[in-house]
Amino acid sequence: MLKRIFLGVVALIVIAVAVIAAAWVQFDIPREELQAKYANEASQFIELRSGAVAHVRDQGNPDGDVLVLVHGSNAALQTWEPWVAALGDTYRIITLDMPAHGLTGATPDEDYSVKGMAAFTRETVRKLGIETFTLGGNSMGGAVALNYAVEYPEDLEGLILVCAAGIKRDEAETSRGSASWAFSLVRMPVIGDLLEIITPRSLFANSLNSVFVDTSIVTEDMITMYFELNVMEGTRPATFKRFQIPRDPVPDDVVQALDVPTLVMWGDKDPLIPVSVGERFDALLPNSTLVVYENVGHIPMEEVADVSAADVRAFMEAGATPAAAAMPALEATVTVEDDGSLTVEATPEAAPADETEAPAAAAE
Repeated sequence: MLKRIFLGVVALIVIAVAVIAAAWVQFDIPREELQAKYANEASQFIELRSGAVAHVRDQGNPDGDVLVLVHGSNAALQTWEPWVAALGDTYRIITLDMPAHGLTGATPDEDYSVKGMAAFTRETVRKLGIETFTLGGNSMGGAVALNYAVEYPEDLEGLILVCAAGIKRDEAETSRGSASWAFSLVRMPVIGDLLEIITPRSLFANSLNSVFVDTSIVTEDMITMYFELNVMEGTRPATFKRFQIPRDPVPDDVVQALDVPTLVMWGDKDPLIPVSVGERFDALLPNSTLVVYENVGHIPMEEVADVSAADVRAFMEAGATPAAAAMPALEATVTVEDDGSLTVEATPEAAPADETEAPAAAAE
């Protein structure tokens, strides 16, 4: 009798494990399948010296000043499409998928460091015939942009840091929320290995919902895109390797020596990189302006696309000179709707000649 009970319990455990595996085990999606789904008419695939093939979109005004944009960790170039729509009438906008991300995916040299990504960015834009430009980056992409400014300062007309990593944090400046938890899982040796096979879609759904204040932005299509691009063949092992690379923040004295005009943009409710990091960026950089958006999370270029794009336009129209007197004032009205979503209206207005206002929704 006991033997039958034991065998029954074992059978139930096996069935439960099989059900969980069927729900969570995810096989790689072929690159060609995802290229057909997520590349568009603006997409280019540029082969580099290392053998890597960079997915790039070259959009906007081909005769305009150039703005190059680098996405954050586990994201892709699509995160910048709201800015492309808002700024493409004036600027030539280059967005690209970093190594181990998007449709670029794993690369032969397996260099997934931020310095490696900075070199990858430089080689890619050179292939497009671009020598000088304004460079922007969000989160991990901000660290890439910062390292680019350190390594290749002669290339940059301006720098835009959006909720950026890249400098040392104080002990109190910890990340929180589901996205932070997911990143921690990938760094764990055994759990990280398992995530190369067991990759639940819910991991991306929870992470995305945690980085926006206005979660209505997080659609099923967005979750699916993040999930599918992160399980493209080769990407999960590359991601695990990327997360094993020690963080190497740029020293404060090196940041202080950067004289490139810089626009620092932050959401005051950023759960991954607290706004205090943005304030310290602004304090360290000798030629910067800080813009803080109220009731906004980690991805302002999507959550308050029109307002943040207007601030970028003001920065670039001023010749990427962040001095407040050179930038037009911007008024923003943020309305919390009954359903909890945010409505943001931005109205650029020319500042009076004798006033010196910084841009934006809650500017320094």
